[in-house]
Amino acid sequence: MKDVAARAGVSLKTVSRVVNDEEGVSAPLRTRVAQALAQLDYTHNVHASNLRRNDRRTGTVGVLLQDLSNSFSASLLRSLEDVARTQQTAILAASLDEEEGRERALVRDLVARRVDGLVLMPATTHHGYLATEVRAGLPTVFVDRQPHGIDADSVTVDNVVGARRAVAHLIQHGHRRIAVLHDLATIQTAGERLRGYRAAMVAAGIPLDALLEVGDVRTPEDAERAVRALYSDGTRPTAIFAARNDLAAGTARGLKALGLQHRVAVVGFDDFPLADLLDPALTVVRQNVGQIGADVGRLLFSRIAGDTSPSRRVVIEPTLVVRGSGEIRAE
Repeated sequence: MKDVAARAGVSLKTVSRVVNDEEGVSAPLRTRVAQALAQLDYTHNVHASNLRRNDRRTGTVGVLLQDLSNSFSASLLRSLEDVARTQQTAILAASLDEEEGRERALVRDLVARRVDGLVLMPATTHHGYLATEVRAGLPTVFVDRQPHGIDADSVTVDNVVGARRAVAHLIQHGHRRIAVLHDLATIQTAGERLRGYRAAMVAAGIPLDALLEVGDVRTPEDAERAVRALYSDGTRPTAIFAARNDLAAGTARGLKALGLQHRVAVVGFDDFPLADLLDPALTVVRQNVGQIGADVGRLLFSRIAGDTSPSRRVVIEPTLVVRGSGEIRAE
């Protein structure tokens, strides 16, 4: 920076202001400094800069989501990136894959790197292991799932309401034999969506049938196999509620292989790219990922800035997007 200042004929403080995009530098001086930066091939050393900051921030936040290859997690990460960029903050992101040990190890790594804050979509069911860091002042926001065992902010979707709407929609189109494909019921979101399914069935006076509740469906391939089994063992539902986006994709693939895609109604939970191009187009319960990311970012960066108000729990209602697959009437 001293070399840049000498080349541009300005003070070291002026170079610092330009490099850190601070106000108080005239346009002509900015141009001179920018030219000197380019001529000397200067690269800003963020770590060295952080060592000089009075607040000791690192300019990074950790974001741990379940599966960054899944369209929901990927879209959420992008939304958080947009918020972080306005705060001149970089994101360190990783997938948890519903593995508790992986979550704890990654949290330890991020804490060791002194991230300014943490966004967590937990695989664990109890989060007391974070209590020391939270008490020490690590801003932490839970997303998609609520915290248990610690006091922290969270932004979640009302999964019970969303699932009830999906199943009620199928019931309105004459269906009574409605299957549900869901992940491990011990996962908070999966358990809530199963509760919503059951609540809609009971509210409509439809007896619950264990054969129609297919759990531990982890992947699209699992969903496709489950669909094939439903129609080979005589269960034969007239409609299916797929309780996650990749399970809906596997469901659509399975029905197409059986030639049933225009006879069996389907509603999925979570939208995904090209869902509207399936035949028929997929009706889904959509989570507003943009709003979720914006709310998480707002809470996180307000805490980083020093907000010490009581923790907040933001719950967002999902919406039903009608496209065709959920409107196939019962035969």
